[in-house]
Amino acid sequence: MPQNGREENGYDPEDDRNVNHDNGKDKELGELSVERLFENQEVPSWRKQLTVRAFVVSFVLSILFSFIVMKLNLTIGIIPSLNVSAGLLGFFFVKTWTKLLRKSGLLKQPFTRQENTVIQTCVVASSGIAFSGGFGSYLFGMSERIAKQSTNTHDFKNPSLVWIIGFLFVVSFLGLFSVVPLRKIMVIDFRLTYPSGTATAYLINSFHTPQGAKLAKKQVRELGKFFSFSFLWGFFQWFYTAGDDCGFASFPSLGLKAYKYKFYFDFSATYVGVGMICPYIINISVLVGGILSWGLMWPLIEKRKGDWYSAGLPETSLHGLQGYRVFIAIAMILGDGLYNFVKVLSLTIIGLSHQFRQKDVSSDLPTAGHSSDHVSSQVSYDDKRRTQLFLKDQIPAWFSIGGYVAIAAAISTATLPHIFHQLKWYYILVMYIFAPILAFCNAYGAGLTDWSLASTYGKLAIFIIGAWAGASHGGVLAGLAACGVMMNIVSTASDLMQDFKTGYLTLASPRSIFVSQLIGTAMGCIISPCVFWLFYKAFDDIGQPGSQYPAPNAVVFRNMALLGVEGFSSLPRKCLLLCYVFFGAAILINFIRDLAGKKWRQFIPLPMAMAIPLYIGSYFAIDMCVGSLILFVWEKINKAKADAFGPAVASGLICGDGIWTLPASILALAGVKPPICMKFLSRGTNSRVDNFLTPQG
Repeated sequence: MPQNGREENGYDPEDDRNVNHDNGKDKELGELSVERLFENQEVPSWRKQLTVRAFVVSFVLSILFSFIVMKLNLTIGIIPSLNVSAGLLGFFFVKTWTKLLRKSGLLKQPFTRQENTVIQTCVVASSGIAFSGGFGSYLFGMSERIAKQSTNTHDFKNPSLVWIIGFLFVVSFLGLFSVVPLRKIMVIDFRLTYPSGTATAYLINSFHTPQGAKLAKKQVRELGKFFSFSFLWGFFQWFYTAGDDCGFASFPSLGLKAYKYKFYFDFSATYVGVGMICPYIINISVLVGGILSWGLMWPLIEKRKGDWYSAGLPETSLHGLQGYRVFIAIAMILGDGLYNFVKVLSLTIIGLSHQFRQKDVSSDLPTAGHSSDHVSSQVSYDDKRRTQLFLKDQIPAWFSIGGYVAIAAAISTATLPHIFHQLKWYYILVMYIFAPILAFCNAYGAGLTDWSLASTYGKLAIFIIGAWAGASHGGVLAGLAACGVMMNIVSTASDLMQDFKTGYLTLASPRSIFVSQLIGTAMGCIISPCVFWLFYKAFDDIGQPGSQYPAPNAVVFRNMALLGVEGFSSLPRKCLLLCYVFFGAAILINFIRDLAGKKWRQFIPLPMAMAIPLYIGSYFAIDMCVGSLILFVWEKINKAKADAFGPAVASGLICGDGIWTLPASILALAGVKPPICMKFLSRGTNSRVDNFLTPQG
């Protein structure tokens, strides 16, 4: 998840002293020039940037990050930015590799920042499929397991490794071809910031300076320590989880009453690490949402049982309390999505009109048809060098346009109806006509705000295609499949443009970035389904409320599709009114946030983050806030050390706990059960259990 333009390491692109994003021209800073530090280093050709070792390391890291993203997908749905972790681990592995080869005299090519950028691009592209592939949202929402939790139980398509891989290969590459011709316009002419891409480039550049390499070594050491601790902690916890509600994750740390309403610390290293990476406001927003819902609203609505909804309904019924939880969360998500969609679209239109009104938009920088010799002398040395190399290796427009048309018309439109017969060829054709425009809007918006609206465009497709198909023609599955098509296109488009920005700032060739993105996407289309399949087969209760992997977004996306197809008729009493209230509240809160100054905005919660715990509870919010508290105290004690090592510690906690799911899944598949069930009972219940177990004289 983009972090509102601020990366995990605390670097704010708006504060970059080398680039003035307001007027689009670098300041001449002499010794502060980044490229002068690398002036004596030869930039390898684009083919030499694509090394075998880079893709071997990328493959290993892709598996690791796919497990992490999949676990987060199936638990809370919040995915922090992992770009820095990918860049740092890529640097460490290849640096170790080249060090060993140098000692043996076999090193033929030194490790460069361009190769580091290729690794980061490939890993993020691959693990990104674990998110855009919908394993925790639209794709899993098609399954029978999730369908049984909704009012429509007959429209479902159970996961299968073959059709999932085929579907991802068909839809995941279109976004890449749709925005390639715009790379120069976005990066050079419009000089869009792309804060995440800029921050990642800043870090990769720093890693490859002597001082940065020393710091990176220390960061990797810290990451390794906390990786080991997190992995061993996950292993230790496993021994006590022999049954339902067993183990440290079910410890009622705030009392049994609070535990009943999902308020407890569940000792998850992953959530603590995510809390250290996510901005404070996201963690506080999630906690506020949990307190408002599970602390106030749901207990009050529960008292209306028998009046607002039938008292005899099971807890999981959408006609009962569960309906309020799911549909109010959907209302907040849609309100937030609509507001940000309109906001980013408006910024895009205003930004474009401003750019086209400026007659000298390219007077300071070369365009495709002009030589770099004519670059104005006012442009800094850094920009001259970066622009010259960025324009050197062109990707022909006919290649990208031809690739898009071939995949869209010849392959995708013909193949998708065979995977989803509810998705007619003309639905797909209409989507592919509008998809490049939406991909451009998302890529441009991400350049301005660092906020990808991929899921918002996906929800838009759910409602439009679902309503078009209708309930009698499988509108639910058609809408969810359309969501997948649209999400993959617009998500990969903005990711590629972020990577082009990173490549521009590290002198990586656009060709090597594009090829790396293609290879990473292909890896993701195989790795992510295999990782999901391992989870799906190993854990029988995946997708069930209250389970270890409840997949909350899968239920939300399916019910969005139902809402678009069937309307509001199935909602329990007063639920529609509450949905209107929270839909409006989400828009109002966002509006107030934008009106408030920078000083006050940090205290106003984010509606999207507030909506997440409405369905699954606040336990993860408490863990994330503990992570925030650790970072806050660390910054007060030693801010420089916290800024330098905070992301490494957080990444270690997330990676260790995330990779533990691999042996845990293998043990589950092998039928190996934990030996102990650790449960926590009230004093009265414990007495009754003791009396029951005590032999009668």
